[in-house]
Amino acid sequence: MRKILFGIALGLIAAVVQAGDVLSLKAGHPQTYVVKKGDTLWDISGMFLDDPWLWPELWHYNPQVENPHLIYPGDVLHLVWRDGKPMLVRNPKGSGPSGVVKLTPQMRISEASQAIPAIPLDVVAPFLSRSRVVSEDELENAPYVLAGQRGNIVAGAGDSILGRGDFGELENFGIYRRGQEYRDPVTGERLGIEAIDIGTVHLLATEDDVSTLAVNRSTQEIRRADRFLPLEERQLTARFEPDAPDEDVAGFIIAVDGGVTQIGGMDVVTLNLGERNGIEAGDVLAIYSSGVVVRDPVKGDRVKAPDVRAGLLMVFRVFEKVSYGLVLQAEQALKVGDKLRNP
Repeated sequence: MRKILFGIALGLIAAVVQAGDVLSLKAGHPQTYVVKKGDTLWDISGMFLDDPWLWPELWHYNPQVENPHLIYPGDVLHLVWRDGKPMLVRNPKGSGPSGVVKLTPQMRISEASQAIPAIPLDVVAPFLSRSRVVSEDELENAPYVLAGQRGNIVAGAGDSILGRGDFGELENFGIYRRGQEYRDPVTGERLGIEAIDIGTVHLLATEDDVSTLAVNRSTQEIRRADRFLPLEERQLTARFEPDAPDEDVAGFIIAVDGGVTQIGGMDVVTLNLGERNGIEAGDVLAIYSSGVVVRDPVKGDRVKAPDVRAGLLMVFRVFEKVSYGLVLQAEQALKVGDKLRNP
């Protein structure tokens, strides 16, 4: 596994979002904390601040080092004060306690994959690597599964299957099945179609317009009419820099993974906001539930109460018209149709 050499000068700064103010530390925060396997930056920041999504505002960066905010299991975080601001500084595992913390670069060799992630990667990894949203034309014009090599209807990993259509010059493809159609809840615009990951194949041979392909991986049974799409060439990142969108946005949760009716923390949801709306991976959005409608006991009319802030999510993958987000906080049960605004 590739190892990287880097220096770290790390700290948490309880900085305010509003100029000139200092954010109060969370009541009952610890003075020290030993980083454990399974922690995330969100978890750790939440121990010290009421708004853990602000952790990029909190890390003390070393401008000479790429990815200076990596921390690892066994690192000890100490709460200190510097220039009148509370700060958490990192001592590497085994370096011992420190009375005076020097924020100078430290050389260290570690496995990059062992670094503490920003959010739980086991939740979002399938959506980062394979799940995708495509257009109707892209799906309809893609080559498709004709049958198993022996004419069987279903197939799986280790089998050979027949495909029909134009595979071009490529050799490796993903197999996808049509999922739900995403539409804008206000305008009715078609935003895209969920392409459900079924597996991957390698092209073996083509005769006329029928090709033979070997199935390398399958998540479920491959069926006739499943579609072949080129594997995406994209650099996946486990590092996110949470921030509010550059512009004011307003949108909705339009779907949730698994088709459940109620949404909670660490659920993946689909938003009707994408690249065309200026949304980027790392954008944090507040979730609002519609206010209740009550009858005025004096005037007798019905009045809608203001919307209620009910949670936070962070966008981790963006398409042209939609994006995927991970619910990081849920003060109450959320649902499809809940509104999204700047935090």
